[in-house]
Amino acid sequence: MYKWFLRKVISLLILLLPSHFLVAQSDVIRQQSCDGNPYQQTVDSLKEVFAGQGFSVLREASMTMESEYEMPIVLPMTQGTWYHFIFIGDPTSRLYEVRMFDYSEKQVVYKKNMWGDVDGNIISYSYVPKMSEYHMIKPVQVNKTKKKMCGYVLLLRKNQPAQPEKSSR
Repeated sequence: MYKWFLRKVISLLILLLPSHFLVAQSDVIRQQSCDGNPYQQTVDSLKEVFAGQGFSVLREASMTMESEYEMPIVLPMTQGTWYHFIFIGDPTSRLYEVRMFDYSEKQVVYKKNMWGDVDGNIISYSYVPKMSEYHMIKPVQVNKTKKKMCGYVLLLRKNQPAQPEKSSR
């Protein structure tokens, strides 16, 4: 009787244990796109300007953000390639920050804008990695009136001119 009871308890624990881990994982913030894109006109203008300077869009995404929470973006970057990153935050937020870290978690870029700054809700910077490795970009915005808001990220890469072929003589 005791062995039967012990088996039932252990079986029940085994069945309930994985569901506990699934519930715990629901607290993870996942990237979700915004309903519609309130920044589409601005994004189209920026793409046009940077295309004229020889850049092409590598990645772009609208994302739902929560005030005061970083939204990490991980992407591979190639040594010596010129990248340009643009973050557009909600115009009603009072603080905008972007931090970039290399693979060894060393902070390589830090940009901060406040509401009312000339650049306002747009943070934009160029970066040329010293090594080919993954980088993490962490945009964040602080808004006292909205808990959830939209953000937009745009990663561009400078197009390399075609290298002339060397003739072998």
